[in-house]
Amino acid sequence: MNLTPHSPFSSKASQLLSWGHWFTFANIGLVLVIALTYLAADSAPNSIAGWAYMLVTWLSHTSFITFCAFVLTVFPLSLVFPYPRHIRGMAAIIATLGILTLCLDAFVYYQQGYHISLQSLPEIVSLLVGMINGLSFATALFVILLVAAILTFELIVGNHAWRHLEQLKSYKFPRYATGVLVSCFAISHLMHVWADANNYFDITKQDNVLPLSYPTTAKTLLARHELLDLNEYQQARTVRLENATTNYQLPANLPACEFNAEPVEIVVLTEPLDTDNSLFSDKAWFTQTQLLVPTNTLDQYFNLVYGLPAYYRSTVTERRLTPVWNTANTLSISGATPFDYLEQDIEHSKVSFLFSPKMPEVNEDKNYIVIEKSIDKSIVAQTKLHTNLPYFSNHNGLMQGNDIMMTLLDQHFNCGALAQQTMLGNVVGSESVNQGVNYSQGVLIAYKKDRIILVNHDGSHKQISAKEGFHLDQKLDTPFLVQSIKRLKQFTGKASGL
Repeated sequence: MNLTPHSPFSSKASQLLSWGHWFTFANIGLVLVIALTYLAADSAPNSIAGWAYMLVTWLSHTSFITFCAFVLTVFPLSLVFPYPRHIRGMAAIIATLGILTLCLDAFVYYQQGYHISLQSLPEIVSLLVGMINGLSFATALFVILLVAAILTFELIVGNHAWRHLEQLKSYKFPRYATGVLVSCFAISHLMHVWADANNYFDITKQDNVLPLSYPTTAKTLLARHELLDLNEYQQARTVRLENATTNYQLPANLPACEFNAEPVEIVVLTEPLDTDNSLFSDKAWFTQTQLLVPTNTLDQYFNLVYGLPAYYRSTVTERRLTPVWNTANTLSISGATPFDYLEQDIEHSKVSFLFSPKMPEVNEDKNYIVIEKSIDKSIVAQTKLHTNLPYFSNHNGLMQGNDIMMTLLDQHFNCGALAQQTMLGNVVGSESVNQGVNYSQGVLIAYKKDRIILVNHDGSHKQISAKEGFHLDQKLDTPFLVQSIKRLKQFTGKASGL
């Protein structure tokens, strides 16, 4: 084969290579628009440096993966099969498939909190099947038009670039654009190195937002935040938690709360609920099927009563402290409770807990929250919550025991400021990013949307899909764990120094 610079084969290959650069340049613009979905899925940065890093990473990382896709697909085809018309058609199809895959990954990340992988395929299929089953005609038409629009875009861009190739070669702005993207790529990596060395979370928390991002580990993370002593780990794999738990600090200068709303009774079932119970089928009741609870009974009860992770249970119960939110002595507890030091059966109490093996007789005029007992024996399990309060009806996805009291104070008693200063939970149905943290039996428990992360004291970890229960073999989201640890240690007086 003649491969001299003046041969027809070499000329076509050179032209196709030049065309490919312009074709890729156009796709970078499209990918940048789609990548905005990833940025919208998580909370925004809190500092100018965080915003700057997000901008340069958005520009450089998306451009890099788009260029890599071209190098791995269209570029080899141009060399092996240098026929312009066929290459343009194949490139349009390949680019369309790539863009659609990116759209699907962005949709999954926005909805579930993780990227596409082989392990997440069952959950993705389940998500898509559920979406298709509930698909309206207008939505189906929109999806079809979206696919057609992307393919049309690719065909138009490819043909236009080929027909005006000589004219495009005379433009100088691609050189400046390339220089900007390369500079952003270098700046983003330098900023990340600095942020990682200085524990600057507002930058490192963005590691896992865009697809194909930074690798992460768990052992160094836990060691950095004093949840793991690496020296002891090498010898006996023990965890160092004493300083954190004994330094529990009570919040000061609490806002007032009148607790003027109607009382709420929280029934915690200590035995599995009779499956024939038909009370909760009434339209006035709402059932939340994804209440994430520790299987350790004491940890679960502590979450419910105090609105705090069980990380603080030992210290709080040893000091026999009443829940800090209980400023007006509105709490009463009855039944088989481990909190015998708390006041029992307070008259006209606004929040009453009943720990009972059976469902008591229900008064239709009262407000109830009923929590079923889980029969799962693992570290953390999902159980059901039944309630006739409307505040829980608009929530989709996971919630924790901490969230129940947090939501009651915020939504029912209009005491949101008190809840924010005394508890570590979410107001159900109002969180822009569905995530939480807990701790039980030496295991850090964190969840974000559908993904549950369990990190043992020795640094080993696993990630689980909440809906389907399968293991996710994905990179550990270290920035999210940093955020979770900071939140977990909020009342230790050490969170600010993490």
